[in-house]
Amino acid sequence: MNDVAPHLLIVDDDERIRGLLRTFLMRNGFLVTPARDAAHARRILSGLDFDLIVLDVMMPGEDGMSLTRSIRETSMTPILLLTAKGETDDRIAGLEAGADDYLAKPFEPKELLLRINAILRRMPEPDESDSIPKVLHLGPIRYDIDRGEMWQGETPVRLTATEAHLMRIFSATPAEPITRARLVEELGRDKGQAQERAVDVQITRLRRKLEEDPKQPRYLQTVRGAGYMLAPD
Repeated sequence: MNDVAPHLLIVDDDERIRGLLRTFLMRNGFLVTPARDAAHARRILSGLDFDLIVLDVMMPGEDGMSLTRSIRETSMTPILLLTAKGETDDRIAGLEAGADDYLAKPFEPKELLLRINAILRRMPEPDESDSIPKVLHLGPIRYDIDRGEMWQGETPVRLTATEAHLMRIFSATPAEPITRARLVEELGRDKGQAQERAVDVQITRLRRKLEEDPKQPRYLQTVRGAGYMLAPD
């Protein structure tokens, strides 16, 4: 895992709840950005990547279910839904929309913290193999497999949870193509074309951090008919 604190987006129309969650989560080591509704969240998401989104379902205007479905069209960022509805059908609807977990209000802050940490821990450890180097070199970029850290010279490169997960997957079998379908499965998402497109978006974002020219990738290559491949020096 990266030493940088995970960055959470909190989306809730209740100002008091936003403030309480922000204070509580910051005290527990997270970076937190609040958003007052779906439209505000969309503007923030257009310019920032997050490790996890905590999203209220019942909001004026666009609700959390709709925003979740929209996010899932282009992003694999984990989503934890908050709602006053605790019925099974509503919980299932949230998960079907693409959420990773579901917490009914009212809830104990400690339970929210446990659920957030559980989601962020769902990242497989790289396979141990003497044949795989402990550090991969990708031009000026250095990726430490054991620590899950990326550096450019002496400057750390911040990775989102999904980007870090992708790097762990690719670094376990460098120079071997991995299909989009397998990436969806490894990331723990439901299968489907929408999820494969979301993987493509995450690959594009990761390339911006790896490549000198992301449009002509040298290190995170597209292998026609086979998927994607990490090709270290």
